[in-house]
Amino acid sequence: MIGVIGPSGAGKSTLLRCINHLVVPTAGRIFIEGEEITGAPPGMVRKLRRRLGMVFQHHNLVARLTVMQNVMHGRLGYMNTLDGVLGRYTEEDKRRALGILEQTGLGDFLYHRAGELSGGQRQRVGIVRALMQEPSVLLCDEPIASLDPASAQVVMELIRDVCRRRTIACIVNLHQVDAALKYADRIIGMFEGEIVYDGPTAELTGPVIEKIYDKPMSELMISTERQEMNV
Repeated sequence: MIGVIGPSGAGKSTLLRCINHLVVPTAGRIFIEGEEITGAPPGMVRKLRRRLGMVFQHHNLVARLTVMQNVMHGRLGYMNTLDGVLGRYTEEDKRRALGILEQTGLGDFLYHRAGELSGGQRQRVGIVRALMQEPSVLLCDEPIASLDPASAQVVMELIRDVCRRRTIACIVNLHQVDAALKYADRIIGMFEGEIVYDGPTAELTGPVIEKIYDKPMSELMISTERQEMNV
C-alpha cells in the first residue's frame, strides 16, 4: 500500500486521475504492468482500465439502486454495451459478488438501496464494486475524508486486508497523516505538484512531514485519545 500525502492542491487527486486516464497528462508516461496508457487508443485504454479499481471519496454509488446492483457495475468493463444496459450478468459474477459482500460484512444488505446506508457502509460497497473488476491496482482517492474516526478505521483496515489477500497494489490519497503512517508501507509526499518524499513509511521523519505541509507536527497528528472522544 502506497500512501500519497500532501496539502490540498498538491496534485494527489490529479496523480490518480492521470493513472486512470480520467485526466490526460501534459508530460510524462504512465505504464500499467508494462503497458503504456498515455497516448493509447480508446480500445486499449478501456482494457487497461479494467486493471484499475477506483474508490472515490464520495462513493459514486447510484443511491436508488440496491447494494448488489451497484456492486455488479464493477463488471461493466468486461461486458458489451447491450448486456451492460440490460444487466445480463453471469451467474459466476453474481456468486463472486455475493462472496465478497459476505467477506466484507455486507451480506445482510444485498437488497438495501445504497442511499439507505451509512457513509462507512457506502464506502465499503464502493470498495467491493472496485474489487469486482479483479484489478491489479486499487486507486483510492481520499476514501476516509468524509468518515468519522471509527468508520475510517474500518474502511482502511478493509482496504489493507483485501489488497494483501488478493495481492493487489494500492495507491491511496490521504489527508490524515496518522492514517498514512499506520497503514501504508510506502509514502509519497507531494507539494505543489512535486514529489518531496518517496520511500518507506518508517523513514518518514517529522521534519520531512513538516516540509510537505509547511506546518508543525502538532497540527497534523490526531491523538488516539481525541479520536476516541470524537467517536
